[in-house]
Amino acid sequence: MFNLVHNNKRLMQIVLVLVALPFAFWGIDSYQRVFNLANDIASVDGQKVTEQEFADALRQQQERMRSMLGKNYNPALFESPEMRLELLEGMVSQRLLVQFAVRNSITVDDDQLRETVASIPAFQEDGRFSKSRYESMVRAEGYTPASFEASLRRDLMMQQLTGALADSGMAPRAVARQVAQLRAQRREISEHQVPVDPQLAQAKIAPEVIKAFYDGNPSRFQVPEEVRVEFLVLNADALASSEQIGADSVKAYYDANISKFGEPEQRQASHILIAFKRDAGDAEKTRARERAGQILAQLRKSPGNFAQLAKSNSADPGSASKGGDVGYFSPGMMVRPFEEAAFRQKLNEIGDLVESDFGFHIIKVTGIKPGKMKSLADARPGIEIELRKQQAGRRFAEAAESFSNLVYEQADSLKPAAEKFKLQIQQAGGITRQSSSVQLLNNPKVLAALFSDDAMKNRRNTEAIEVAQNTLVAARVVDHKPASRRPFDEVRGEIARQLARQEALEVARKRGAERLEELRKGNASAASFGTARIVSRDNPASLGPAALSQIFRADASVLPAYIGVDSPNGYAIYRISRVIDAQQDEARQRGVQTELGRMSGTQEFKSFLAGLRSDAKVEINKSLLEKKN
Repeated sequence: MFNLVHNNKRLMQIVLVLVALPFAFWGIDSYQRVFNLANDIASVDGQKVTEQEFADALRQQQERMRSMLGKNYNPALFESPEMRLELLEGMVSQRLLVQFAVRNSITVDDDQLRETVASIPAFQEDGRFSKSRYESMVRAEGYTPASFEASLRRDLMMQQLTGALADSGMAPRAVARQVAQLRAQRREISEHQVPVDPQLAQAKIAPEVIKAFYDGNPSRFQVPEEVRVEFLVLNADALASSEQIGADSVKAYYDANISKFGEPEQRQASHILIAFKRDAGDAEKTRARERAGQILAQLRKSPGNFAQLAKSNSADPGSASKGGDVGYFSPGMMVRPFEEAAFRQKLNEIGDLVESDFGFHIIKVTGIKPGKMKSLADARPGIEIELRKQQAGRRFAEAAESFSNLVYEQADSLKPAAEKFKLQIQQAGGITRQSSSVQLLNNPKVLAALFSDDAMKNRRNTEAIEVAQNTLVAARVVDHKPASRRPFDEVRGEIARQLARQEALEVARKRGAERLEELRKGNASAASFGTARIVSRDNPASLGPAALSQIFRADASVLPAYIGVDSPNGYAIYRISRVIDAQQDEARQRGVQTELGRMSGTQEFKSFLAGLRSDAKVEINKSLLEKKN
C-alpha cells in the first residue's frame, strides 16, 4: 500500500499484506455501499469483488514483490492464471472473514482507530501526529483518508479475529520435548560432488529441438507492452524559480536569522568561585565576598598564581582541577553576570568580583576567537532560495488547482501547462504496466492512468496525480509498443546453451544416483568424500534447505548412511557418519511448544476458513479473472 511506511514495523505490515475494503471512519459510512458495484470478478454471498478492486490488489502485490526482489522481479509471474487465482482466493477469504466478524460484532471502535493512525511514525512530525502530513501522504498513494482508514479498520478487525483463532492452538509437552531434541540434534557429514561435465555443457543441440522449445514456451520470451511518455512535474521547487524576492525581504530575513549566517565571538576563561547558598542571608554573602576579595587581592599582586589559587579555593569542581579553566563559550552558554563580565574584559585581564546565583566569581579571560559572520551580500543568494521556497509552498495549493484544470481542459498537449508554470517537459521510456525507471512515474495510479484507453488510444493527458507531498505529475503517451515475443533468431543461442546445460545436469545426476546406489550396497570406494563437518538444523553450515532436510530425514540407525540431492551444478552425495544427540533444554522445549501451538492454531484457522467457504455461495467470473489488466 505505502512505500513510505514500508519499514514501520508490524502494524504497517498488516496494512501492507491485506487488500483494501472501503469501510470509513473519521466520518463513518456504511460498509454495505461498496458491494453495489458493476464489473464483478467474484461474488461472496452477494458481496462483490470488483474488477477494479482486483486490479488495485494486483498492482499492490506487484509493488511489494518488486521492492522485495529488486532486479530479480519478474512481472510475467503475475500474468499466470495460478497467481491471479491465488490472489483472488485471498480476497474471497477476506470477504468471508469480514462477514463473520460483522455477524459476530467483532469491531474496532473509533478511538482505537484514531490512536492507531496517530501512532504510525510515517504520519508524525517532531514525534507528534500531523493531520496535514497524513492526508497528503495517503492521497499521494491514490487513497482518500476515508478509504485508508477503512482499510486500517478492516485490518485491525481481521487481526483480532485471526489472532484469536491462530493463538488457540496447543501442543502436548511430551511432543514438544521430542521435537526440541530432534531439532537440536547434530550430525557429522562429509560431501561428494558429481559436477556437470564442461564438455557436455558445450554439446550441440539439434535445431528442431531448439525451435520446439521456443514454440512450447512462449511466455519465457515475452516482452511486456511498454510506453514512452512525456511528463510535467509541479512542486514547490518548480514554482520557486519564478518567485520574485525583494531586497527588503532579504534584509528582514537576514536580521531575524542572524545566527544562521556565521559563528559568534567565543571566549575562553578561567574562574575562581567562592560559593554561597541560593537562600543565603546577608551575613553569609558578606563572608563570601570578603574571602573572594582577599583572593582577588593576592591575584592583583601575583597574577601568575591564578591556577594554583583556583585549585585550592574554587568551589566549582568541574574547573578547579583544571586551574579554573571553563573552556571556550559563546553568548548564551553561561549565566548572564558571568557572561557579560567575560565579554567585557580584555585578554589576560583579571576582572572585579562578579556575583551570580552561585556565588562570587573571579574571572580571567584567557582566549578570544573573533566571530565569523557572513555579510548580507554573501548570504543573499541562499536567502533568496529559501524565501522562494517558502512563497512557492504557500501558493502551491492555488497553483495545483490551476495546473490540474489546465492539463485536463487542454488534454491534447502538455505545452500550455509547461509554458504557464515555466516547467520543462521531460521524457521517459520503457514504462510497463508494472514499473518505471523514473521514480515519480513508478506510482500505481500513474501507471494505471498511462495504460488507460484515454491515454494510449486517444493520446490525451493523464490527470494531475499527486505522487508525493506537494508534488503533482501529469503525463501523456507519445509511443506505445504492444506486448511481443523476442524473435527466435535473437534467443536461439540462449536456448541452445540452456538445453545443453540441462542435458549435462541430467547426466551428472544420473551418475550421482548410480554412485549413491553403489555406496548403499557397501562399496565404499564408489566415491571419495571431503573433510567431515558437524551440521544441525540451527547451524546448517552453508547447506541448502533440500540437502539439510534429507540429511536429517535419513535413517541413521545404521552408519554410515548416505543420501543424494540435486544441486545447481550437478549432484551431491552426503555421508552421515555420526549422530550427536542434544541434552534436554527446558528453554528450547518451551520455545518449540509455543511454535507448535501456533502451527496447530494456524491449521485450526485454515479449517475454520474452509468451513466458512463451504457454507457460503462463492462465484468467480473466470473470463474477467483471465483478462490481462
